[in-house]
Amino acid sequence: MQIRFDHGPDGNAAVFARPRQIIEASRIADVPAALLALDAARDAGKWLAGFASYELGYALEPRLEALMPKGCRLPLLRFGVYDTPPNEAGDLPLTDVTLNDLLPDWREQDYAAAFQTVHDYIGAGDIYQANLTFPLRMRARGGAQALYAALSRVQPVRFGALIQAKGLPAILSRSPELFFRTDAQGQIETRPMKGTQPRSDDPVEDAQYRTFLATDEKNRAENLMIVDLLRNDISRICTPGSVRVPELFKVESYETVHQMTSLVVGQMQAGKGMSDIFRALFPCGSITGAPKLRAMEILAELEPSPRDIYCGSIGWAAPDGRSEFNVAIRTLMLDGECATLNVGGGVVYDSTAALEYEEALWKARFASRLVSGRG
Repeated sequence: MQIRFDHGPDGNAAVFARPRQIIEASRIADVPAALLALDAARDAGKWLAGFASYELGYALEPRLEALMPKGCRLPLLRFGVYDTPPNEAGDLPLTDVTLNDLLPDWREQDYAAAFQTVHDYIGAGDIYQANLTFPLRMRARGGAQALYAALSRVQPVRFGALIQAKGLPAILSRSPELFFRTDAQGQIETRPMKGTQPRSDDPVEDAQYRTFLATDEKNRAENLMIVDLLRNDISRICTPGSVRVPELFKVESYETVHQMTSLVVGQMQAGKGMSDIFRALFPCGSITGAPKLRAMEILAELEPSPRDIYCGSIGWAAPDGRSEFNVAIRTLMLDGECATLNVGGGVVYDSTAALEYEEALWKARFASRLVSGRG
């Protein structure tokens, strides 16, 4: 297994290759031992790099175990164990690549039917928000590394990663969202991303989109719901009184969309390890909804297929306590020439199906820019 990070532990592009050991869990029964093995490896002075699929969340909560879908294409978690820090990453090939036939599994009317069910649950008081998602299928030509290089030029992000492992689909993540980061002193931070507007080539219109996102009450309310959820999750592993929200409703601009983010920080209790972080936080509340467990139950009822790596997490962990993991949005799985890209967004009571479907498709723009071969 080889994992390339756009920004590794020292801030530069880095690659973890040739692990001395693989820690993997493909069944619910395998998960507890795998999580303990991650902690043991770090305690022994090893580095970790790998991924957790969204469906790991079902294995971490007994109430959700029965929701585990059939047909998952990835393990629930897979990490390499390394003796040394990653190497500096070399340049990726700059060859021609194309993506063709971006076809959503849900047409707009299919999405509208699922949306209405979510909306009914919100109206009944079951949930406040649910992050409803669906996959797009496409044909990719050019190979995983060349495609990743092209996507990197189209969508520069802080938390990009490329995973290639024998026998598994390649994972190409162009994620702008931080799941969590820890430092050597035990501080943890998470930066949920909720709220989207498109970019425009017209500077005046683009500024209007950005201003609208910054001030729109619906987007602020949606973001605040997830901030409250993350504050609750992170407090499970932090010392009382240490959890703070130093940034609220910050707008970040990327090549194809504007996004609203907030920052939640806390001081972890002594002795908390990787297993504790994942049990407390995973999956990230920004891609489930609130309350988290009920939202996950409703989404499992409605969504057409496993999310796999989408809305899971990719990252690394150092033996001194540092770590950094993304939320695996804007992330493709590539199996031969067959690529899958999931998109979605948060549904709240005053959402409309047409606008939410449009917003979901905005999030595929970074990939659709390669359809004509311009990448």
